[in-house]
Amino acid sequence: MTLAIDRNDPAIAAHAETYQQAAGAKRRQTLIGIAVFVVCVLLAARGSEVDLAKFIENIGRFPKYIRDTLPTLRLATLGSDIAEWYWGWKGWLKLLWQTVVIAYVGTVLGSVGAFLLCFAAAANLGRARWLRFTVRRFLEFCRTVPEIVFALIFVIAFGLGPLPGVLAIAIHTMGALGKLFSEVVENIDLKPVDGVTATGGSWWQVVRFAVVPQVLSNFASYSLLRFEINVRGASIMGFVGAGGIGQDLIEAIRKFYFTDVSAILLLIIIAVMLIDFGTERLRHALLSLEHSR
Repeated sequence: MTLAIDRNDPAIAAHAETYQQAAGAKRRQTLIGIAVFVVCVLLAARGSEVDLAKFIENIGRFPKYIRDTLPTLRLATLGSDIAEWYWGWKGWLKLLWQTVVIAYVGTVLGSVGAFLLCFAAAANLGRARWLRFTVRRFLEFCRTVPEIVFALIFVIAFGLGPLPGVLAIAIHTMGALGKLFSEVVENIDLKPVDGVTATGGSWWQVVRFAVVPQVLSNFASYSLLRFEINVRGASIMGFVGAGGIGQDLIEAIRKFYFTDVSAILLLIIIAVMLIDFGTERLRHALLSLEHSR
């Protein structure tokens, strides 16, 4: 059954006119937003000296470089071709393992630092406003400065090796996880907090017995996610001499050892994929455990 609409009805005509005006205003807002966005993009491109002509002129060099890094693999001599391609696999695997260890130790240290600072940075737990402000600004500094900059500073201070990479990743991880951890703390159920406080518990007891049990699984999940990110970040720490497989990768790039570049990159990609898969399974298991409580 359909209802006939009398468009000559004054009330319906008024509603239709109001709708047309609202739709027109929405379209104008959308067009103005698009125009402002385009202008901002053009101004940003001009300010950063983006040269589209130069980009188009040299765009063919990128696929050419990729083609140059690919090895020559023939079915008749596949074994020897792969052996030639991965001639340095023993040393590369050792450096790759060093990269994973750098990421792991840096993640552990950064997670511990974030855990210790996040409660003071949380708005619902931090009692002193000045302390909360100071901790938040400190965490912002830690995550704002790129890891590679920290690595350069620590290489100058401590010399070449894995230590600068570990410290750089740890500081950046502490800043990033500190923000995430504090946001998790700010979203907890405050009833257990009120219960522990009502029994005369101290601030540390409130954190230990009312807050930590609620946030621990989320903290572990975020830490695993950060470990994935840090493995990728640790791969380039060697660019500045901070250990890991990045040392051989940057050397291969600078000396135009094309097939070595693809061999090392493939090892890094496989390692990151395996770590991503494993940590993803662990994160899902932790979240499932949290939801089942």
